[in-house]
Amino acid sequence: MCGIVGFYGPDDVAHDIVFGLTALQHRGQDAAGIATFDDNFHLCKGNGLISDVFRPKQLKKLKGNIGIGHARYTTQGSGDAELAQPFTTSYPFGLSMVHNGNVINFRSAAKRLHEKYHVLPKTSNDLELIMYTFASELRLKNLDNLSVIDIFDAVETTQELVKGAYATITIIAGHGLLAFNDPLGIRPLVLGRRETERGPVFAFASESTCFDYLGFEFVENVGPGQAVFIDKDFKVHHKNPQEQPKNFCVFEHIYFAREDSTIHGRLVARERVRLGKMLAKKVIESGIQPDMVIDVPSSGYFSASGLAEAIGVPYRRALVKNNHMGRSFIVSSQAGREDIVKKKLNPIREFVEGKKVAVVDDSIVRGTTSRRIVRILREAGAAEVYFISSAPPIIAPCIYGIDMAMSTELIAANYTEEEICRYIEADKVIYQSVEDLQALFSEEKGHGGSCFACFTGQYPTGDVTKYLRHIQEERQSHRTDKKGPDVIPSVSAKAPEPTEH
Repeated sequence: MCGIVGFYGPDDVAHDIVFGLTALQHRGQDAAGIATFDDNFHLCKGNGLISDVFRPKQLKKLKGNIGIGHARYTTQGSGDAELAQPFTTSYPFGLSMVHNGNVINFRSAAKRLHEKYHVLPKTSNDLELIMYTFASELRLKNLDNLSVIDIFDAVETTQELVKGAYATITIIAGHGLLAFNDPLGIRPLVLGRRETERGPVFAFASESTCFDYLGFEFVENVGPGQAVFIDKDFKVHHKNPQEQPKNFCVFEHIYFAREDSTIHGRLVARERVRLGKMLAKKVIESGIQPDMVIDVPSSGYFSASGLAEAIGVPYRRALVKNNHMGRSFIVSSQAGREDIVKKKLNPIREFVEGKKVAVVDDSIVRGTTSRRIVRILREAGAAEVYFISSAPPIIAPCIYGIDMAMSTELIAANYTEEEICRYIEADKVIYQSVEDLQALFSEEKGHGGSCFACFTGQYPTGDVTKYLRHIQEERQSHRTDKKGPDVIPSVSAKAPEPTEH
């Protein structure tokens, strides 16, 4: 999960890129980068937040009316600054690219690239593989008279050779701005337009919320396998693939995307309210009778409000979030995640003291963060704590750009709901059902199809056994927690003592 943007218009676009990336900061906090072009590429990138990397001095150097930006969340590879995007190459001529997603056939695709074109990626970053594959296919075209058909042919071959999830935006020097998705459309990408006195400005972004901030009108989603190219005359060209199954990541609706974003025609906030309302039946059937429903800010808010409305119980915002702390889910070590939870959530004691509290979170992944939240509420005097997950049990690793690729990290893959309840020290644990989630995001209801692999173990790209072994080895080698990889501690009838893992 990363945030990407691309802008192309009559004037310099650096400031639009910075504001666009800031609206996507929730998608990645490890590093950020911008590339612009005005006869030469200008590049600025580094580790940290958008506000840390881009200062007025750097922005003055980012000249050009075409540019791309990236907010990085580390999945594949290490978190070294050299792996921050965009990546740029002069082979066979100027290209600069950003992407969001995760390639699952890196080794075999890199081997083919080396054998056929004598090109070898210098890093383990997926983007370099995608960029050089695309560049190598462009090399076969007439570079003195490169056509839109040539560009789309290179895209199509790249999509055939590179497997996994990826949404990409590319500057093709002297020609225009290109965006394309993987054939299954797993990651989000949207196109917008803003009219100015000097002509239109086009923008690609991971989420539509960017357009709200910058005054752009939403034009369309970049669909599965689709490519959109904006040429130097600002004419928009499309490559529309043959109809095929769509597998958009449902976790975007549950957690990753901002509530004010619209994805495939669905407002994220509204879908989260529906998730909460669907939980009402399970809450009632469980026999619990909470005095109030609260959320884990901020991704749990709309589901909590939907649940409270459906069961007729007051909603209260009883956990106050320090907005200057990052998202704990995307911190690379368990010790770091728990430290963030301690520092960013403060309970309102007067609301929860003596009350039976139903706390709604977007999901339960490792369980350790959930346990810390339960302890915070108990320390504030809650009489009983019921932990409710908007998502079903996560039983399988995600291999498409979410940092939970080791089965040892997934508590629901190893333990029953009763054991999980004991481990997180709750009085009751309630999950969303897979069947209800699939019904909400089914193709029949206009969503176009979703990927539920982390809840079902059924991967849309087929057998991924070898890749799972590879990614587990790589992630263990890059763990920043020197005390060892994240594992799920044993669960017993007695709640375990605090642990760092």
